[in-house]
Amino acid sequence: MLKAVTFSFDDGVTQDVRLIELFNKYNVKGTFNLNSSLFGLPGVCDWFENKASHNKVKAEEVKDIYKGHEVAVHTLTHPNLTTLEESVVIRQVEKDREVLSELAGYEVTGMAYPCGGVNNDDRVAEIIKNRTGVQYSRTITSTFNFDLQNNMFRFNPSVYIMQPEKLAELAESFVSLKTDKPQIFYIWGHSYEFDVFETWEKFEELLKLISGKDDILYGTNKEVFEYFDMI
Repeated sequence: MLKAVTFSFDDGVTQDVRLIELFNKYNVKGTFNLNSSLFGLPGVCDWFENKASHNKVKAEEVKDIYKGHEVAVHTLTHPNLTTLEESVVIRQVEKDREVLSELAGYEVTGMAYPCGGVNNDDRVAEIIKNRTGVQYSRTITSTFNFDLQNNMFRFNPSVYIMQPEKLAELAESFVSLKTDKPQIFYIWGHSYEFDVFETWEKFEELLKLISGKDDILYGTNKEVFEYFDMI
């Protein structure tokens, strides 16, 4: 197969349970990026007067909740790594990776950069590449395309779930796409955003559209990257 769909969701919030139920229903897979020092903490997301819980999953729940999907690094405490010294970057990433590996029961090698805005740069990418066990790390910069990329430590997703018009446009395009080269439809977001904007049903419609196709591989980030020999 030359086409693949993969998802990436951040923060390890309790809404991930509902999201994974949908993923399993439609036989798609996701990578979930977790902050191991924030497990179990309560919280509320207040976004444009819309509110939703932002409660973190508990450490002891990680293995069961994310079974069949991929657990990945999101740093210990969710700082902007571009503002930190090298030793702190290493600890934030590698300690998180070690803790998550123990909880998940396998070696964690993926990552997504925390924080919005400019949350990554070449310096931090090189530190992660050379001083940690991470094999790839996702940014929050949408490409709006499906092309494979060379820099796996500043890997840009196709689209963010909070870009609904582009998401729908790309989904239609990807499903109908005929290609002679590898293509990846990479979608990212936070599951609490479905509560904030009451878009669970709309997201399920997306899953119905893109799932169950004989010419598409559905995998975690790591599975897709390995399939196309990118890591």
